[in-house]
Amino acid sequence: MDSYTKLAKNAVETYIKTGRIITPPSDLPPHMNRSAGIFVSIHTKDGKLRGCIGMIQPFGKTIAELIIENAISAAVQDPRFFPVTEDELPLLVYKVDVLSVPRPVKNKKELNPKKYGVIVSTDDGRQGLLLPDLEGVESVDQQLDIACQKAGILKGEEYKIFKFTVERHQ
Repeated sequence: MDSYTKLAKNAVETYIKTGRIITPPSDLPPHMNRSAGIFVSIHTKDGKLRGCIGMIQPFGKTIAELIIENAISAAVQDPRFFPVTEDELPLLVYKVDVLSVPRPVKNKKELNPKKYGVIVSTDDGRQGLLLPDLEGVESVDQQLDIACQKAGILKGEEYKIFKFTVERHQ
């Protein structure tokens, strides 16, 4: 477990046990004080997703601050799951993805679901994101279809595509 996943774990365990939100420790590596989009996913030890929340833009917050916020949100606010309980804590595994700056895509041939995550967005503000290298996502079309579903974009609607890479910590 590296400093990213340790911070996520500590944030969740402290919040679940005490209701307190930790502050970033003063002894964090300097690279955790920069800004970047962050996604935190929580899985059970057998690999099942238990929660995933993130932010594409850092909005002036550091990586450490976003790890804490997103880890707690993934544990207790992901609408797909019931909140994590204290009994579950020893059974959880944490992943932290640090996003690169998204770049516009002109042609689907620029995409690769194993290498790039995608963001789809419409002019009216709907937006969907899918991280790269997810189990079961094998094609560009499948990746875009899932991202469009998340955004509520219907088949035939116009949308823009952006791609990004992630620095994955687990």
